[in-house]
Amino acid sequence: MSEAILAGRSIDRARISGTYDLIRPFIRRTPVMEVGGSEFGLGNFRSILKLELLQHSGSFKARGAFANLLLRDVPEAGVVAASGGNHGAAVAYAAMKLAKRARIYVPSVASAAKVARIRDYGADLIVGGEHYADALAQAQIWAGESGAMQVHAYDQIETLLGQGTLGAELENQAVSLDTLLVAVGGGGLLGGIAAWFAGRVRVIGVEPAAAPTLTQALKAGRPVDAEAGGIAADSLAPKQVGQIMYPIAERHVDRVILVSDDAIREAQLALWSQLRIVAEAGGAAAFAAILDGCYSPAAGERVGVVVCGGNTTAVDFG
Repeated sequence: MSEAILAGRSIDRARISGTYDLIRPFIRRTPVMEVGGSEFGLGNFRSILKLELLQHSGSFKARGAFANLLLRDVPEAGVVAASGGNHGAAVAYAAMKLAKRARIYVPSVASAAKVARIRDYGADLIVGGEHYADALAQAQIWAGESGAMQVHAYDQIETLLGQGTLGAELENQAVSLDTLLVAVGGGGLLGGIAAWFAGRVRVIGVEPAAAPTLTQALKAGRPVDAEAGGIAADSLAPKQVGQIMYPIAERHVDRVILVSDDAIREAQLALWSQLRIVAEAGGAAAFAAILDGCYSPAAGERVGVVVCGGNTTAVDFG
């Protein structure tokens, strides 16, 4: 049995629950909002939005960041992370709160809002390379040279345990969910949430058509390189989906839906114009699947949607 499969099986409800108890003093219990499909000109169903964009550092990533820094022994050299932006901001925030040193590498596609957050939290920030994979390579070199502890954005047991706490929290807030839509980049959030629900709720991944990491992995039967572009490239476009989350997805993710950049933009606009929610592109991707008709809820269905990030300066959608 592969190490990835073994690692994935170690991410279960008991460990996620224990991680939630550990990180709870450092994170926000983000709210939910229930809206009807009719508010967006859609069918007779209820959508429960989990507003994780209101989390510390502006995204769900704070959960995984605190899990890493509290579950592992941080060396004197501190921590290092590669990120499209949100993970870097979260690690920088957690390090600031726990008085640890942090160095963050981000590619040139990282948004100005995310770069500003990382700097504001006092981390040593290095911008370079075109894609997340470039930042990751630089972070790995620095870890080897400095002895700093690497905090992986999605392919780390502690990261998935932290992200899985969102599922634990949501289950307490919104009972009797039928379906839950979750955006996919490297898959840490989807993997953690799917491990928590373990088939008790229909969990569906949503990823940009321009960055179909999990879609390509499921076709190949393993994580493989995929395109890494599109409007959400600073949050949902790694080269591959995570090795640890992949077997979890095979077991517990019902399917994966691809959404276009245009659909993501329309979802951002709809969230703003109807609800005054300012979501970044990656944060609006899951909602785009409903709005664009890629996922059509049945009458009376209770559909959860994770609005997972709000680090954007695009507050005026025209």
